[in-house]
Amino acid sequence: MGARILVAGSAVLDFVYSVEEMPMRPEKYAAEAVDIVGGGCAANAAVAIARLGGKSQLFARFGKDEVSEIVLGDILSEGVDTSTCVISDGGRSAMSSVYVDKSGERQIMAFRGSGLAVDPGLTELRADAVLTDTRWPEAARQVLEMAQALGIPAVLDGEAPVPLELAAVASHVVFSEQGLMDFTGISDVAQAYAALDLPGWCAVTLGAAGVMHPDGVLPGFEVDVKDTLGAGDVWHGAFTLMLAEGAPEIDAMRFAHAAAALKCTGFGGRKAAPSRTQTEEFLKERMPCN
Repeated sequence: MGARILVAGSAVLDFVYSVEEMPMRPEKYAAEAVDIVGGGCAANAAVAIARLGGKSQLFARFGKDEVSEIVLGDILSEGVDTSTCVISDGGRSAMSSVYVDKSGERQIMAFRGSGLAVDPGLTELRADAVLTDTRWPEAARQVLEMAQALGIPAVLDGEAPVPLELAAVASHVVFSEQGLMDFTGISDVAQAYAALDLPGWCAVTLGAAGVMHPDGVLPGFEVDVKDTLGAGDVWHGAFTLMLAEGAPEIDAMRFAHAAAALKCTGFGGRKAAPSRTQTEEFLKERMPCN
């Protein structure tokens, strides 16, 4: 049986367009390809965990609409437990338009929903670890505090804005560069990281350059990038799964690097999230002595 991970936060429907270059002017553009996929930090991470052999449960909020039906149906098909998701009558679910250029970089226009639940109302936590983003702060705080009380890994995906009240109760905070600079008010990443004063273990993702962590920088893996959409979410899911399985942070980061790198080699956001076998084989090829 795989480790159990509760993932709290955002779940959206993404319309992903492949373009030659990013739109810059108010005019019509032609996309080379389009894909409609589920997205959102929490949902992407939950799917990644399921594909990597974990038992993931999504704690997200939706409106009672066609978008929620599509997103929840897709997540269920991946083997993710959605029994804790909250659906609000009269609410509108989140969705995004995403442009991915020929280098694999992306631009996102996001609608984060309206009329959605505020009070999380989670009554019980049965998990070996939790992961949350910052998009539903009330749920994030409840989940992190419950995990803290149980003494299990509680990982915060530090996308801006990152409330101090969330960062202070997480056992692990993994910031994006923007999230770190927003949190500290310091524009230099190294200086901002050095200025952190949080009780938990902290790191900052640096894209293809890897991750800055308490013992230095762990470089990422070089791959032929086709699409970076969802790579960070896959990273967080893989990292949390490894912590839940008892791995030390350095091994969890290395595994997360591999999973995120493989995701970047395919187009369509989380559709390219890898399996456990693919990730472990990739690591063996890239690190044959380990």
